Amino acid sequence: MAESVAVEVVLATPARQVLLAVKVEAGATVEDAIAASGIAARFPELAVEEMAVGIWGKPVGRESTVAGGDRIEIYRPLEIDPREARRQRALTENK
Repeated sequence: MAESVAVEVVLATPARQVLLAVKVEAGATVEDAIAASGIAARFPELAVEEMAVGIWGKPVGRESTVAGGDRIEIYRPLEIDPREARRQRALTENK
């Protein structure tokens, strides 16, 4: 029997957050863990397969190998560039 590792797969929207504990075979990739979690079915309105991913806040490729205890994060696209948001806030606050 192949050794397995436990990881978490997380995705958050403004309305809800989901954290799923998953066991995958040792040597599995980020993509494997996301598929095993079934998280895409929980967010049918999002293109989960196209979203950026990371492990513990560090962007990685979907082909990256996971280790036990990793927290795989799926990142939503930004609605507005953070610099532009700061610029708009500064304009509003200075009126």
